Amino acid sequence: MTPVRRRDLAVVAVGLALATWLVVRSVYGDLPPLRWWLPVPLALLAVTEGLAARTLGARLDAVREARRTARGGAPEAATAHRPGLVRPVEPLLVARVAVLAQASAYMGAVFVGVWTGVLLYVVPSLDRLDAAGDDTVTGVVGVLSSAALVVAALWLEHVCRVPPSRDDEGGAAAARGAGR
Repeated sequence: MTPVRRRDLAVVAVGLALATWLVVRSVYGDLPPLRWWLPVPLALLAVTEGLAARTLGARLDAVREARRTARGGAPEAATAHRPGLVRPVEPLLVARVAVLAQASAYMGAVFVGVWTGVLLYVVPSLDRLDAAGDDTVTGVVGVLSSAALVVAALWLEHVCRVPPSRDDEGGAAAARGAGR
């Protein structure tokens, strides 16, 4: 599985901002009022994924430290973590969480684009449209919530990455040295 490229997220957000601006520009008068609480589920998902990243990261760090200690790591590390007390993390769980993080990153980018497109239309219209003030608040909350979701999802994806093993590091260093 390859990590999410930030460039792809930016392309999605910019493309949807432009498309949303075009749609909102042509149908703004027919849209229902945009309430400030519409993007709140995105913020809740961002908080949930941020907490999951923190918790899963701590568990994975504890498992890695316990493995290092069991292999004969530093003695001070052996007193800090006891291998028998570390609850293992299922690899399939980590893989599923990584897929969720990638999907959430793209979903967050989609909504960053949508809410930015709304803002591109309503902010210049603040002086001539009464509804634009409330819709601006909703758009700002939407962009912030969506951006928070992207950040939390990318952090969760980063936590799920498998660090290179010592064999991989040595092989990579040897390959770099041989290429000179």
